[in-house]
Amino acid sequence: MRSEQRLYERSEKGAAGKKGLMKERMLSQSSITARSREMFGLRCLPGECVLQRALMVRKKLTAREGRGWMSGTLFCTHFRVAFVPQDGPKPDDNTDPVLLGDHDVALASIEKVVVVGPNRTKLVSPNSSLKFTPEELLLYCRDMRVICFLFDRLTPDAQVLEITYTIAKTYQPLKPGSVLSFQNAALGSVEMKQFLSNRRRDARMNWFDSASDWEQELERCGATGWRVSSVNDRFEMSTSLSRFIVVPQKVLDTELKKSFAHFNEGRIPRWCWRHPRGSDLLRMSIFQNNIYHEKDDIRNLEMVLFGCQNSLCVVVELGDELPSPSDIQLAHSRLRTLCLGDVSTSVSVPDDKWLSTLESTHWLDHVRLCLRKASEVACLLRSGHLTVALQEPEDRDMSCVVSSLVQVMSDPHCRSQHGFQSLVQKEWVMAGHRFYSRINYHRDNDKEEAPVFLLFLDCVWQLWFQFPSRFQLTGDFLLALHDSIHLPLFSTFLGNCQRERCKRSQNLGQSYTPVNGWRDALQPDSSSDPSDPPLPPVWDWALQYSADRRACFTQPVPPTPPPQPLLNGNLNMKLDAHRPADSAPGSVFLLSRGSFTCPGNLPPWRSSASGVYKKSHRRAPSTENVPGLERLLKAWKLTATCGPQGPADAYEPLLPLLLVPCMGLWRECYLRGALHAQAFSHPVTSNHLHPVERLAQEVQQLQDKLAQLSPGADLDPPTVTTEPRHADANLNQNTNNATFLFSASKPRSVGKAAPPPSSNRHVSRAPPPTATPAPRPGGKDLGGSNKHTFLFGHSSVTEGRADPRYHPPPNAKLPKSDRP
Repeated sequence: MRSEQRLYERSEKGAAGKKGLMKERMLSQSSITARSREMFGLRCLPGECVLQRALMVRKKLTAREGRGWMSGTLFCTHFRVAFVPQDGPKPDDNTDPVLLGDHDVALASIEKVVVVGPNRTKLVSPNSSLKFTPEELLLYCRDMRVICFLFDRLTPDAQVLEITYTIAKTYQPLKPGSVLSFQNAALGSVEMKQFLSNRRRDARMNWFDSASDWEQELERCGATGWRVSSVNDRFEMSTSLSRFIVVPQKVLDTELKKSFAHFNEGRIPRWCWRHPRGSDLLRMSIFQNNIYHEKDDIRNLEMVLFGCQNSLCVVVELGDELPSPSDIQLAHSRLRTLCLGDVSTSVSVPDDKWLSTLESTHWLDHVRLCLRKASEVACLLRSGHLTVALQEPEDRDMSCVVSSLVQVMSDPHCRSQHGFQSLVQKEWVMAGHRFYSRINYHRDNDKEEAPVFLLFLDCVWQLWFQFPSRFQLTGDFLLALHDSIHLPLFSTFLGNCQRERCKRSQNLGQSYTPVNGWRDALQPDSSSDPSDPPLPPVWDWALQYSADRRACFTQPVPPTPPPQPLLNGNLNMKLDAHRPADSAPGSVFLLSRGSFTCPGNLPPWRSSASGVYKKSHRRAPSTENVPGLERLLKAWKLTATCGPQGPADAYEPLLPLLLVPCMGLWRECYLRGALHAQAFSHPVTSNHLHPVERLAQEVQQLQDKLAQLSPGADLDPPTVTTEPRHADANLNQNTNNATFLFSASKPRSVGKAAPPPSSNRHVSRAPPPTATPAPRPGGKDLGGSNKHTFLFGHSSVTEGRADPRYHPPPNAKLPKSDRP
């Protein structure tokens, strides 16, 4: 009995010891999180755990942040790399949680980790070992940012190594499906699920997920004669289309079902938008001519394709002139290598070859082609009553780009923040763009990866840059949307079509049978976990940015007058002069490479009432040699001119200038991490300043001397003429290995006050005519020897004012140079 009692006591003590050890570990982990929150000002998300931290770390500030260095504490959690400034405000537990702070970076958005030591640079992988203590830590992000941290000489070496290894091992998805664990780590706690479930959607934008939303869009555009069809409600006709599509009223659903099989992936011609002049814009995939079609099928297809128009239908082929997804991916990778350099080879492009290397990437060529094709379609729609159908083999990539750009050019509503968000919902999310495959969150499907949506954002930025007063949204909004794509936390981008998003939210699997089509299965889908957190949409900007940062997303614009009513149809007869002689009402022509031809990949269209099929061999005069949009203005005899102030009519299309000097590089996006990447492409010691920093100090000294020479008086006229860049200056000039390209600053009088930032985006960078010292060159990207920094000198409103998101301390100092 005593032996059994002793064994029982020992087992009880062992179990109690294990429970006590587990409880002690849990308490220690929670105490670390609580202590980190209290002592170092880190506000953890519900369920977020701190894996490692390092004290006395300095972060290198960018130009938007004011430059310099900021001291604080560096944390690594299982969701993000967080930096808490030493003199920053204390977190308020009563406010709603923000996923990422001002100085945080998500682990899933990190591309690679690089450390810099004494005269060496090393790319850190999960299995690599360091034989030296890093002095600098660089995080190369997928959104073209480079985050630089400098470890103080008093930071323990153990903390430096541990946090470096922790970041290197946790930022990479180890296997497919690990992105889901990343979502659970960020949003999987009970408190966070409850918080996200109570979030309300923005009622000021159209989400296009119900029939009433599409009817609201039809009413806004004045598109009579169209109706919302729920023929694809259960994704039986097409798995990639949305539940609701807009078709002509005279076409019944029973007749419409016969047309799905004749198009690739069942993506039939469907309505997207109506121009105020009465033209309709449609989208469709290629016609499968190898499938047998009867006369009734052709009649139904004609009714769908012509819609409410009785004159002409122009099919715009997008596959021949626009880049393919593989071309876009190759150009973007070359652009990334050019801007951020190659850490493995430590080779950077010198200034005298930087522009030629930029041209060889073909990224700006792709942007120019998309804008040119969208301008052609916008001019077609502006010409009068006709139907323009965008045709692409799969209708899921470049058709999204062109249709969206056409509406941005022609519809002022799409140039506002909520209108632009609704446009993305309609033409990208609900239209079935493969966000999940093109962004490649798992990083295991390189063949499908292509930043098509980023190309579209660049095109919109070009329009915003040339017509800033016609946009309510700003460059900050476009940049925020660009950065949010690389964060796999939003339902907007985590899916290739609406069916996949509904499948995940409802946790129901589907099976396909030839008779019934796609049907919901009785068993839940094995790939979906009922405990998955509800993913928020990307348009819930309060989860990512503060109120001050969100206030920079819009700018005031004059109200848009309503479109003029159409009198007797207001049929524009200018197109008749270019219509082939043997064409009749109801003809279909293919617009490809600036010429009209009879489409050969569509069925023989009836061009006369007698039923005899005619084919047009007359081609429009070739105008390929005319640069830019001048051939369009000549072909369609448009009388409206598009000057720098924009057309007089608010509904005239914004036709951008597509010549090479007029196309700029989105420097706020692509070049924001170039300075950090270039500074560490060749290892430098900490006791020597980088040539860029030395040049910045010399410029500051010259500005201080100029301010001292004219105390309390305006600058003399000769001083004003020394402004570095003028509007009439040479567009391509190279001085002292510093390239000044595409100047946007304009000469102005000395005594005239500068306009507010919201009214004019072009802000002069000349020293102010006051006795106060000129501001430090923190708002500029300065370049030194063998670096490309004075590039594309367009000054935007974001560069002219301080970013309210960042609050650098006033006593920020440069890093210590006495590190042993």
